[in-house]
Amino acid sequence: MTRPKTDSPATDFSVALLEEFIRLGVRDAVLSPGSRSQALALAAAEFERLGSLRLHVRIDERVSGFLALGLAVETDRPVLLITTSGTAVANLHPAVLEAYHSRVPLIVLSADRPDELRRIGSNQTTEQPGIFGVAVQRTWDVGAPTGEDGERESAAELARDAFAGTSGGPVHLNLAFREPLSAAVTRIESVERIEPEEPQDLDGLGRPSGVTISAAPHTIVVAGTGAGERAEEVARELGVPLIAEVASGARFGPQLVVAYRELVNDPEFGGAVERVIVFGHPTLSREIPALIQRAGVETIVVRGATAEDYNPGHRVVTFVDDVVVTGEPGPREWPGRWVAASRALLQSDDVAPDPDAPAGEHAKAELAAVRAPVTRKALAEAVWRATWPHDRLVLGASRLIRELDRTVTGKKIRVHANRGLAGIDGTISTAIGIALASQAGDSTGTTRVLLGDLALLHDVGALLFGAGEARPRIQVIVGNDHGGTIFDGLEVAATAGDTFDRVMLTAQEVSVEQLAAAYGWSYIRVDTRGQLDQALTASVGSTIVEVPLDR
Repeated sequence: MTRPKTDSPATDFSVALLEEFIRLGVRDAVLSPGSRSQALALAAAEFERLGSLRLHVRIDERVSGFLALGLAVETDRPVLLITTSGTAVANLHPAVLEAYHSRVPLIVLSADRPDELRRIGSNQTTEQPGIFGVAVQRTWDVGAPTGEDGERESAAELARDAFAGTSGGPVHLNLAFREPLSAAVTRIESVERIEPEEPQDLDGLGRPSGVTISAAPHTIVVAGTGAGERAEEVARELGVPLIAEVASGARFGPQLVVAYRELVNDPEFGGAVERVIVFGHPTLSREIPALIQRAGVETIVVRGATAEDYNPGHRVVTFVDDVVVTGEPGPREWPGRWVAASRALLQSDDVAPDPDAPAGEHAKAELAAVRAPVTRKALAEAVWRATWPHDRLVLGASRLIRELDRTVTGKKIRVHANRGLAGIDGTISTAIGIALASQAGDSTGTTRVLLGDLALLHDVGALLFGAGEARPRIQVIVGNDHGGTIFDGLEVAATAGDTFDRVMLTAQEVSVEQLAAAYGWSYIRVDTRGQLDQALTASVGSTIVEVPLDR
């Protein structure tokens, strides 16, 4: 059926563009309101009414950008990001940068003035084409539609090109529109999607072909963010120690070494390493890049979902798309020593109550454990313990992600952290996107986001759900030490005095409880370990859990 034209070429073009995106497999769109983008917004709303699209509306473009990032991370599908002109587009830049460095598929649809209104001082008009620089795979600057024949077909072709371009990360469509900027959207039908093709099997094992390696003495596998389960599989096939950061997707299995920082610095362990195989993007320690830069260490980097090849000190010379392991695993003695030493280093400082003690003493010890204050280590372990495979865990850029990386044992759960640029911005927005996407079906899981107080305040706009917007099951767990105490580890901290506290610690005294109430979130304050375990039970709505911590 040929759809009749409306009185607005902007609407006709927008409908055709979004219809093709949906046909290609797009399921989610995020928009922030604006006049120039109204045709795109109204078309998206109509497709949502028909059940063809899940639409998410946020007033803050920076929040929208990271929400779209979270949706795309969880679904592994391109997400549409719709915005009006001017500073609205610039506010997407942090999320686009993170998407670029992590190769997350975003499609930015920015509305713009037509050419005759550019560069003459028109309101809300700036140079939008190229605004994201190298952070997008490609930019299209699309002239304003006029209603001529063939424009709908051109819109569909543009959608196909943009969709294909997201295989390497975000793309940008800058769309000029003239008045009338929209019309009533009529006679839209539900869209029949194209079934995605199965990934090509190049070696008969369901993965791309790569360089062939075999077991060799003194090899370790390192898994950074985005490594995935393949890193654990290779470590097991080679029979070597596995160093897997907490957001790697590979932190499980019999080869896992948790206390790797201490062991990499030990001459008997790290000093004996001769070959390192890296998956993903390691970012949580200084020890790993230092090891790779050491003379006599050969490093093989398996390329993954990052914009740049991981190459500390420019010492890596071998980059591959995958590794294929041949032969039998190496001797068990090598990984066994690492695993045993790691377990010995991880012995808990906590002393369990003596079950053979007199009843009164035993009860006192139990009560003391329940009433004990929460430390960072206890918080990290409790959140990890409470999270299961049907849940999602999102970690902010703070001291707490490093605490988890130092202490928590192996567990095959879904963990995400924005480590492309490791910024604190957008953490809650990203987590809400992950929560909405993971819970869109029949999932009964809860999404937990663990972050510091400054990361909470940096993304406080994410707490706002407008009327009619879905609220996921999510717990925002805030380790509140009243500032950026992560900087206390800098060498200058001990000598800079009050100046350091003002410009680096940036202390704050915000009432998190009142903040939660203002945005309509449930609130729980946790002061003891007993309260913490109770607070982390599965959530039925949106909850902020505040955990005061010492500096």
